Amino acid sequence: MRLTKFTDLALRAVMRLAVTAPEEPVTTREVAESMDVPYAHMAKVVTRLQHLGVVEARRGRGGGLALTELGHRSSVGWLARTLEGEEEVVACEGDPPCPLRTACRLRGALREAQEAFYRALDPLTVAELVESPTGPLLLTLGPRPVRSP
Repeated sequence: MRLTKFTDLALRAVMRLAVTAPEEPVTTREVAESMDVPYAHMAKVVTRLQHLGVVEARRGRGGGLALTELGHRSSVGWLARTLEGEEEVVACEGDPPCPLRTACRLRGALREAQEAFYRALDPLTVAELVESPTGPLLLTLGPRPVRSP
């Protein structure tokens, strides 16, 4: 099972925000730079996390991003399921559709494996993801220096 880049970025963003002090909010740009990803990608991720109620964004002076209480106690399995959507591991109904789709046991087995993957993540919360040694490391991440040609 492989998560999409979008879900990967979202999980990294919530981890970064989980270690941010409430009195020192960070911007989307700062989160993107600390994770070494393009700002545009992180902005889309943050918007989705806001819609889920996991991240709060405050505008203006002293504004920035903050993980909500829901964000701190969210299950990693729930986040991954929600962000990944209902996509199956294989595209049996693709173009062209698989000729085995009406009598294939693989599709069901892969669906069960996918659910087992999420179930294994269900007990883990975002708060637990940032326990030591991860949390202290996240606090050291910052913008990468610009490389000279």
